Order: sequence, then structure tokens, then C-alpha cells
Amino acid sequence: MEDKLKQYEVLEWASLFLKEYNREQRVSELLLQHYLQVSRASFLANMREVMEPHIVKIYKEAIREHALTGIPIQHLIGSEEFYGRLFHVSKDVLIPRMETEELVEKVIHEAEKITDSSYTIVDLGTGSGIIAITLALELPEAKVYATDISKKALQIAKKNASELHAPVTFLEGDFLQPCIDNKILPQIIVSNPPYISRDEEETLSDTVKNFDPSLALFADDEGLAAYETIVKQIEMLDKGPEKLFFEIGHTQGEQITDLIQKYFLDAKVSLFQDINKNDRIICAQLKE
Repeated sequence: MEDKLKQYEVLEWASLFLKEYNREQRVSELLLQHYLQVSRASFLANMREVMEPHIVKIYKEAIREHALTGIPIQHLIGSEEFYGRLFHVSKDVLIPRMETEELVEKVIHEAEKITDSSYTIVDLGTGSGIIAITLALELPEAKVYATDISKKALQIAKKNASELHAPVTFLEGDFLQPCIDNKILPQIIVSNPPYISRDEEETLSDTVKNFDPSLALFADDEGLAAYETIVKQIEMLDKGPEKLFFEIGHTQGEQITDLIQKYFLDAKVSLFQDINKNDRIICAQLKE
């Protein structure tokens, strides 16, 4: 009987169900803690407590949906943590990933070297706004703009900025184009653009390819099209940025380095690896 189930019994059922469908069993704990709305300590301490039947019902439905379809638990919960803060997510934006935290760390480290009392940062293809919002909160001296071509993504980003009290100005358009149109001259440009080639689509998990927005995942020209668009757009600014930061695919370091130096002959380009020792971040000093 579901109205007599204890927390540990429900958890055991979920773990076995997920294992049967080759899903991560840790999902069972993350989802149950969410539906119980308790701290981690309380969650672990109350394993022998009888659960409310309505919570058991919605929890089992969520576990089944995740196991059968691959829907990310972040979509079921409606949020994900990034850089110590909780962000709303939906099917219209990428789910925040740990590698992007490393990109943000690199931008913060480099921005702190700027001697101007005020400077401008632009986040291109902002999605849920995680990069722009985090930078605005961590670098209060910076004026932060964020662009996206997706109206629905911008709605999520604006909601996140409002709830986190982040002073970010959002602009709709294709990467740097809104800044060109509005005569915004950033000192720092950062972007985690789509960089997966369509040829790689079948190698992705169903959780990614069936639920993350294609607009934020895939790019033409073997995944390089967005980078070239951005680099070309930089040439259209009245005054170019000092620094350019990209998150990249782990095989794209050499190609994107060559691309940047094709348009900016004197650029000093550095390639950094993520925590898993994969090439992940490009930092380009475009001018002194």
C-alpha cells in the first residue's frame, strides 16, 4: 500500500526502477529530497518516516517519466544550481553545466585585472542568463549586457535576474548584433555558443538531444559557425573588446584559435582545460 510506505522503501523502489532503465540511480535521492522539500540532513535522518501518499504518487510519476523518456530532472524540478545560486530552467534553455562555471571563473579572474573603475561585459547567447547574472553579481563594478535570439530564453533569463537581483540589461538578437545596433562597446565578450556538429547528434544521450533546445546545441560548419559569426561581428564594432572568452567543444581548440588569429593577427590566444582535462575555454587578448 502506497499510504504505508516509508521513505527508504520508496527510495529503494525508485533506485531499482532507474537501474532497470540504465538511468543514474542518484536521481532517486535528488528528486525525493525535492518533493519532500527538506534539507539534506533531514532527508537522511527521516528514512524510516512514513511518507504522505500524494507525495509518493507524484514522486513515482516523475521517476517513471525520467526513466522512460530521459527527461532531465532539472525540467521536472524546474531549476538547477549554478555557482552557488538557483536558476530557473526550461526546455527553452540549456541546463547549466559545471564546465561553464569554470568559464565564469576565468572571466572573473581576468576582469579583476582591469584597472578602469567601470567596464562593460557582454554575454552572447545567454540562455537562462547564468553567465551574465553570475558576472553581474560577482563583479559589481561591471556593466553587464546579455543577448539571445530566443524570446523564450530571454524570458527565463529576465526572471532569473529579477529573482536574484542582478543588474543585467537583456537584448534580443543574434549574438553581438544588438550591441552593434545600440553602439555598446564591451571591454569583455564572453559566450558559450552552440558548438556541436549535426554529425554528432546520434552520439548524444536522449536526455540532451531530445530535451535541450537545438538552437543552443548545434551549429553548422562542424560546430564552428557561431564562433565565426561572433568574430566577424566584433570587426563591426566601433571599438573592439580587450578580451574574448569562449566555451568550446573539447576537439575545437586548434580550429577556434586559428579562426580568432585569422581575423585578429596580433591576438594572444590561450587554451584552458576543464576539471576533466578536456580543452574547454579559449581566452583571447585582442588588444592591450
